[in-house]
Amino acid sequence: MSLPSAILNELAKVETAATFSGRLGGRVKSSNEKLYFVKSGSPDEAEQYTGETDSLKAINTGAPGLAPTVFASGVFEDGRPFFISEYKDIGHLTEEGASKLARRLATELHTYRSRDGFGFKVPTYCGATRMKNGWYDSWEECYNEMIGDLLEILEKRGRYQELCTKGESIRKEVIPKLLGPLRVEPVLLHGDLWSGNVGVDSATGEPVIFDPSSFFGHNEADLAIARIFGGFPPSFFGEYHKHLPKAKPESHYELRGHLYELFHYLNHTVLFGGGGYESSALRKMDLLMNAVQNHERDMQSA
Repeated sequence: MSLPSAILNELAKVETAATFSGRLGGRVKSSNEKLYFVKSGSPDEAEQYTGETDSLKAINTGAPGLAPTVFASGVFEDGRPFFISEYKDIGHLTEEGASKLARRLATELHTYRSRDGFGFKVPTYCGATRMKNGWYDSWEECYNEMIGDLLEILEKRGRYQELCTKGESIRKEVIPKLLGPLRVEPVLLHGDLWSGNVGVDSATGEPVIFDPSSFFGHNEADLAIARIFGGFPPSFFGEYHKHLPKAKPESHYELRGHLYELFHYLNHTVLFGGGGYESSALRKMDLLMNAVQNHERDMQSA
């Protein structure tokens, strides 16, 4: 299938005096042997394209070369969005690649701070779920809103009463106690850092992250989905915290991990319906509520 003329015009702005062959949604090669990834979508995907573009640009500001470079993006006159980036042949994450990724996240991406607070400047999409974003003064407020947005979607579907009721308890009782005392900076996160969105550049052996849903938040939140779905060697987390220590109070690290995993279980319930993801979310909620209540009882009896 030949490339549309509108796409060819945009490619010509990126690389003049060249011809191009390839396909939308895949690899495009120029007559100068340069490779691009090119895609175009429907008008209702324009916001999603903007979120991905701005996420990738922010990542490459904070950690140059860790994500594919975006060369061009925008919207055609008919409302269809387009996206042109460098093409990378990406293989599975190796042990060495995971170690390099841990270091780059800890020393570069997760030290790139926002001047505007917690959140992000445009909506992004975690899978197909729209994250409205915006800016918040505290991480507690930002994360509480993120959980609340997912619960609102589930509540409108009318089939998740227990999940939504317990979720509101998490917002009122757990989030303030676990996140309120934290003193953390808003640093850039990938936002959907599971094994399907990371890999190794086959040409260089360097780690690559892609398909982000970025925002500025607590760095530990970026590790949550990696724990859920695996694909990262156990050494990844140790290497990461060797360069970026756990936040204080360190005794709450595991509980914060459960709280951050809850976001992804709720989002997967939004994306794929009830069943396993809903059950996992409920278990996380019960664990968190019990831990907070036990802590309060211990404090009262002390």
